[in-house]
Amino acid sequence: MLVRFIIRALFAALGLWLSERLVRGVRVNSVETLIVAAVLLGLVNAFVRPVVFVLTLPLTIVTLGLFLLVVNALMIMLVSAFLRGFEVHGLMAGVLAAVITGVTSWIGHAVIRDAGY
Repeated sequence: MLVRFIIRALFAALGLWLSERLVRGVRVNSVETLIVAAVLLGLVNAFVRPVVFVLTLPLTIVTLGLFLLVVNALMIMLVSAFLRGFEVHGLMAGVLAAVITGVTSWIGHAVIRDAGY
């Protein structure tokens, strides 16, 4: 279970790093900040995101699931609000970071599943 969390955090860190490299408006000051941001994002996604998901379910249904991009962006922006050295400027930067981080996390999930963790 701990190995799984660490591997998922590493893939989230990779996604955040790629976001920082590809998206204007996403900045990470150091590798340590990147790793802490990834762990915090995992915790936020585990505890806060389900509550937000339920509260915004009608809007998610009406938009055929596209509002989940906004929810994911808000989770990344929430982490940036609490973590000095990790900055996300604007909703569009958050959405693009959410897409990039989501794709890398999806790949990480496939790796974990295939490796048997």
